[in-house]
Amino acid sequence: MNSPQKIAENYIATGASKLRMPWTRTIVLSILAGVFIALAGVGATITSAVIPNASLGKLIAGCVFPSGLAMCVIAGAELFTGNTLVIVPVLERQEKLRQLVRNWVLVYIGNFIGSIIITALVVYGGTLDMFADGALGAAVIKTANAKVHLSFFAGTARGILCNILVCIAVWMTFAANDIGGKVLALFFPILIFVAAGYEHSVANMFYVPAGLFAKGFPQYLEAFGGDVSGLTWGAFFVKNLIPVTLGNIIGGSGFVGAMYWLAYLKKPHGTAA
Repeated sequence: MNSPQKIAENYIATGASKLRMPWTRTIVLSILAGVFIALAGVGATITSAVIPNASLGKLIAGCVFPSGLAMCVIAGAELFTGNTLVIVPVLERQEKLRQLVRNWVLVYIGNFIGSIIITALVVYGGTLDMFADGALGAAVIKTANAKVHLSFFAGTARGILCNILVCIAVWMTFAANDIGGKVLALFFPILIFVAAGYEHSVANMFYVPAGLFAKGFPQYLEAFGGDVSGLTWGAFFVKNLIPVTLGNIIGGSGFVGAMYWLAYLKKPHGTAA
């Protein structure tokens, strides 16, 4: 496998290539990433929604959800949370901050588009009718409702913790030179983040809109049986997406990208490049 030093050195070129990618390709690949993560969310929801033991349900969901990142890494797609690592070539002064911001904006928009497409197909295509009495639809609403009632601090903190794990997962895939090694490397950190209930901005682009769409179906609302007055698009953006995205940026760029740059790439003061 590649050493930690080699991973850091290789990522400079990887990050730079992402920042220099034509915007059309960036958008296409980011839409695909939104699609892959949303589909992983679908699988995780279906396999865990009706399990009465909450811990077991989270474990099963955690075993399924890594498939989303695996599709992004192996097939090639631009995922916002993983791209917070692209701060590395900027810290190396090989790329500009404005290129980083441009990449994040394009990828974030593309991820949202891909997620919404899959969410609409899932909810309006009848996938939530798989279990009797609207149990799956109720589970989707319950998850979305909980996410829009987090405090700003909780959303940010869980976003930080989530993206430390996601970016470590992405970082470790660069240690492997084969598909099996890459999938194994990313599996366990993603399992931990899902099992712990941390907040992933792109995953939430599926989970919360799914609940928002599902609450329009009387059978799902009846099965849920709770108050959904706070489950709105405004609450999604303000109370969840903004704090979680901020936390994801801090966790990925600050706790992983910047830390490994400091550890392996930063030149000692006074040393020539």
